[in-house]
Amino acid sequence: MKKSFVLFTAVMLLFGAFAFGDEATIIDFTLLDADIVADQDGNPTENSRTTMDYSVTAGMTFTEDQKSLMKSSLALPNWEVVLNSSAQNVQSLALSQVKPAPVKDSASVPFAGSNVMGVRIEFPLWANNANAKIVPAFEIPAYEPLATRDENGVPQEPTAEEAASGKTQFEDGYGVVKNVGTIKALSVTTLGMNFPHKLYVHLKDTDGIERRYLMGELNFDGWKELRWNNPSYITDIRTREIRVYPIYPRGLPYVKFVGFEVARDAMHDGDTFVGYFKDVKIIFDKALLTTDRDIADEDVWGIITEKEAQKQNAEMTRFGEKQVNRFLEKEKQAQEEAFTSSLTVEGTNDSAPVAGGNNAGADAGEK
Repeated sequence: MKKSFVLFTAVMLLFGAFAFGDEATIIDFTLLDADIVADQDGNPTENSRTTMDYSVTAGMTFTEDQKSLMKSSLALPNWEVVLNSSAQNVQSLALSQVKPAPVKDSASVPFAGSNVMGVRIEFPLWANNANAKIVPAFEIPAYEPLATRDENGVPQEPTAEEAASGKTQFEDGYGVVKNVGTIKALSVTTLGMNFPHKLYVHLKDTDGIERRYLMGELNFDGWKELRWNNPSYITDIRTREIRVYPIYPRGLPYVKFVGFEVARDAMHDGDTFVGYFKDVKIIFDKALLTTDRDIADEDVWGIITEKEAQKQNAEMTRFGEKQVNRFLEKEKQAQEEAFTSSLTVEGTNDSAPVAGGNNAGADAGEK
């Protein structure tokens, strides 16, 4: 009897071990500092790990110098604030932005001294429901091969270690988590400023389905980890609906970060919202328990490589078209901040005499 009880306890512990999912960081904003591609003043503008070259989708009319500038990354200044139509006006579009926000060295958090995401949103003053999405400059690719970028953002040939890791460029806290089955919980580390607005996290899965998760309200002061628990998550394995999928060639399912959403209710005051975000984490069941198999299926058939190459090309096409259009718009943008004066001789500081002015009065006095 005692032996049976011990065996039953061991089985239950085994089931319990599988019920608890793995934890991973989907995106960590302290990793997104600009460190390469210097501007005219020598200041870095892009993040080396997440830089993407979209010149591959540009037409033949662009020069090589122009194509060399066609790069973007997840560096924090590149993120955008997208307001819903009823919240858009000239002022809100101009002032809503994302900046790196340095945390003081004296702060009592592990990431003191690092930059987190700082967000400013200009909500309308009038009473209406309004929301704003904080999104990267491009949809985070899930199939970009892992490779180091040089100081100009040019991808290098993957090293043997990078190729053997089996990881893609945006894993490990840069926007993508692979081998995700059922999501058990999400968390967001954020600094509250007593705003009564709601915060959502948007994620997209392998099938291209985007889902929105309500993390809670931001009406608190100080750092806090907001948590969403899956209400449909079943801990007891015996009551789960077991679904078995073919292991190959489906590949590893993933989730990737799409952005935040801040929603303001019409009952609350509008005007400026300011928020700070450090990271987004996930607890999940593994889709596959192990990826170490007796036969290297992909080496034999190459099906996943072919499919992922097609998806990668599709991602780059969507990403590149948007970035090229922005590049063209930036090239057409007026750079002058002031008019050329009609009252000075070009290239000198001499003022032209003005009829009836002080010069005329001085001449009359001399006479």
